Amino acid sequence: MAGEVVKHKARLVAKGYVQRQGVDFEEVFAPVARLDTVRVLLAIAVNRGWQVHQLDVKSAFLNGDLEEEVYVAQPEGYVKKGKEHLVLKLQKALYGLRQAPRNTQLAQK
Repeated sequence: MAGEVVKHKARLVAKGYVQRQGVDFEEVFAPVARLDTVRVLLAIAVNRGWQVHQLDVKSAFLNGDLEEEVYVAQPEGYVKKGKEHLVLKLQKALYGLRQAPRNTQLAQK
């Protein structure tokens, strides 16, 4: 089985690097802990003999609602003949959007 493909995975990603603040989105925010804070918490855990656990929310950025209307080009390989001129309107946040981390955080409140 070495080298054999077991399954395929794909992810649709928006080109957030072409988005412009004030035009395509208003605010951005990404909740990230400062490295100093993480180090202090780990030191306290070690000192007190606590176990440390890590958590990752799969597909987290796909849970945020969009405040703006966002349109994207049709993904390569999924463009229907005769409809090449159409774009898609997103109903939820997508990986790569500049506002996706903020919208995900707002959805958790």
